[in-house]
Amino acid sequence: MKNFIFISPHFPTHFYHFCAALKSRGFNVLGVGDAPYNELSEQLKNGVNEFYSCFQMDNFENECKAIKYFKDKYGDIDFLESNNEYWLEKDALLRELFGVKFGPRSEEAKVYRTKSLQKKAFAKHHIKCARYTLSINEHGIKKLAEECGYPLFAKPDDGVGSQGTMKISNEEDIKKFLSSCKEGQQYIVEEFVDGSILSFDGICDDQSNIVFSTQNNFAVNTDLVVNDELDDMYFTNPFMDDDFKEMGEKVVKALGLKQRFFHLEMFKLNSDHPYLGKKGTIIPLETNVRPAGGFTTDLINFANSVSCYDIYADVLAYNENRVYMGYEKFYAVSCSRRFKYNYIHTHDEIINKYRNNLCMSGEFPKAIRDDMGDSYYVAKFKTMEELYEFDNFVRGKK
Repeated sequence: MKNFIFISPHFPTHFYHFCAALKSRGFNVLGVGDAPYNELSEQLKNGVNEFYSCFQMDNFENECKAIKYFKDKYGDIDFLESNNEYWLEKDALLRELFGVKFGPRSEEAKVYRTKSLQKKAFAKHHIKCARYTLSINEHGIKKLAEECGYPLFAKPDDGVGSQGTMKISNEEDIKKFLSSCKEGQQYIVEEFVDGSILSFDGICDDQSNIVFSTQNNFAVNTDLVVNDELDDMYFTNPFMDDDFKEMGEKVVKALGLKQRFFHLEMFKLNSDHPYLGKKGTIIPLETNVRPAGGFTTDLINFANSVSCYDIYADVLAYNENRVYMGYEKFYAVSCSRRFKYNYIHTHDEIINKYRNNLCMSGEFPKAIRDDMGDSYYVAKFKTMEELYEFDNFVRGKK
């Protein structure tokens, strides 16, 4: 029986689905988290064989004690994963220290979190992406502006999300950005791309072959959602164009991803670009080697009429997808609201009008509200027209 250690399976709350899917395929699922056992959901308790309450998990020694306990009790560890950006580098270090059989080590995990290293991997495989500089000073940034023109876009080189990002439109903005940089933080500045953000989400096997994939479309750039405290809408589109899917497959191969969930952010150019290509060209933006945030995994399931949790477990257990893929597909949308806005329609009106389309609704956990919004409504439709009508109904303001 294979041993799978799941780091922090209680957050996000719906990650218990991963545990249940793995356990049903014969894994010993061993949870490590900072919650007391009696505070876990019944679904998670049923999804793990044992749970180690590891308080102060940011203290790495505490995590090590938990892993040692499981290894001493159950034997060699086959997999150790969190499927959570926050823990990726520590996951890799724990694999090295305890001889976990499968999964990326520290050097690979560093690439997964570092945008400039991803760009180097893309270049090595002849995949074009936005030009950039790591010379974070006036001379280096001005030199990039001379090559690409304004505006530019600055963000932390290591990490995820939209904290610390800034659009640079002139020399005054360069000075403003440099004065705001956090000491000890490496930044990357790249040319600003006029493009629509899409993501290629899915799961690959141990040879970097895609066993399941889908597309997400984003109506509002995440940096604006965060910095301007906007509400948001994005949707899963299971009906992908061939060129988009082909680029996603190239990126997975370029990064050498194996038996992992991935969330690859892409640009679809809105206009011709002298370096990147014609309007409609797909280029990679950055890579997240874990499921997308919020309830996106559930959104993916509603759109594709599958369980991506089961597909993930199949890949780890059998290195293939054994889930039936022939069910009807839909456009599945997530619309968020901010409590500060005054909306035209009430919660009850949304529920009553769309009771046959709604899949779930509620409030986001406080930890992810900056990125996602305060509350959400998830629904699925057969047409894009219906999807946009729903979005207007949910997010229309007085």
